[in-house]
Amino acid sequence: MITDKALAGIRIGVFGKGGSGKSTFVVLLARSLRKRGYNVYVLDADSTNIGLAQALDVEQAPTPLLDYFGGMVFSGGRVTCPVDDPTPLTNAHINLDDLSAHYYARNPSGITLLTAGKIAGQGPGAGCDGPIAKIARDFDIQDQQQAVTLIDFKAGFEDSARGAITTLDWAVVVVDPTTASVELAASMRDMVDDIIADHLPATQHLESPELVAIANKLFAQATIKGALFVLNKIPDDEVASYLTAELTARGLTPIGTIYEAPSIALSWLKGLPVVSEQAAADMDNIIAELEAVETIHAS
Repeated sequence: MITDKALAGIRIGVFGKGGSGKSTFVVLLARSLRKRGYNVYVLDADSTNIGLAQALDVEQAPTPLLDYFGGMVFSGGRVTCPVDDPTPLTNAHINLDDLSAHYYARNPSGITLLTAGKIAGQGPGAGCDGPIAKIARDFDIQDQQQAVTLIDFKAGFEDSARGAITTLDWAVVVVDPTTASVELAASMRDMVDDIIADHLPATQHLESPELVAIANKLFAQATIKGALFVLNKIPDDEVASYLTAELTARGLTPIGTIYEAPSIALSWLKGLPVVSEQAAADMDNIIAELEAVETIHAS
């Protein structure tokens, strides 16, 4: 396995509005990274959406890490919401060899899938998915081969506001041809910039000085380097140019474009592995940009 790669050991979180295609982006990025010799872990941190296992050609989704860490606090478990209790998870930095095999699964090409958890089945009153965001924030595999970890977050901005982005290296926002996607991208840029500028989180709701100190420390020690933007579901060059102009007007520069491919939507509909030669070519350009940006920041 090749380990002297620019993105080795990097944690990339993928965000976007509902329907933007962020899970598709995660699948395509994972496949392309693997083909380029990277060891790849995918963490499904979307608390509601299903189908990522099939899209990655994983036979059966693994047991949720929510079970490994003791279940949701709302159902009597140990995993709390990071807004109410920012305390880091215990023993969240794990060597995969020490993790029971039913908590992860591999597809035929060697991509490893893990699942933080889903809201479905948690029962009445357990509808807050903050504990899943905490797992996404804290869970980290100690891998001697320095894998790229891709985290597929749920749609919207909520997990970002919960501080789940503090432990990422990069936040990638998938922007489809909608105004809502453009505005979410700008909001994410502002959030990341605030964290980089050492703005501390809201803590007035926390009564314990110890919890306030923990929350402030997590944000002060944040590892995130920036927000990046990718155009997705683009039907033609005219739409690509318009979206690029809208983002540029807000000080945002896309690192690549993925053009619409009908076969992708059909794969999701049928629960089949998501594969697209056209999108794979687009993804190669995006990976080159990711490697270039990371190399600049690492130097």
